[in-house]
Amino acid sequence: MYPEQLLIPMREELTRLGVEELRTADAVDALLADHKGTALVVVNSVCGCAARNARPAIAIALQHATTPDTSVTVFAGQDREATDRARGYFTGYRPSSPSIALVKDGDVAFMLERHQIEGRSAQQIAADLVNAFDAHCGAAAH
Repeated sequence: MYPEQLLIPMREELTRLGVEELRTADAVDALLADHKGTALVVVNSVCGCAARNARPAIAIALQHATTPDTSVTVFAGQDREATDRARGYFTGYRPSSPSIALVKDGDVAFMLERHQIEGRSAQQIAADLVNAFDAHCGAAAH
């Protein structure tokens, strides 16, 4: 585990956007267990190669006209229980960090795993997210 001081800027890169941090398994369950609607679930990470572009991509995507009902994050390698619980909702996907899931009515509607984030620009990742938002969020997707 990394010292919390090192992680504060990485956490704040998402929380300043209004992305809620879920730091316990109970907090994850409270949101996702019976969730109706859409939730963006970001598995944040220290990984410089992929997370460095994932966090800015989320900032770009959340400026789009259509966005999920709620946006939350867990931090891999730090908030282990919360991260493990969130990953438990990602049926059919291997643990990956960073990763970005769009959960709709309790099921993963869209997922970006680390291998789909690595080596891509924030703009490319954001474009994937915006397409997922348009397909699964808002009035047109219901």
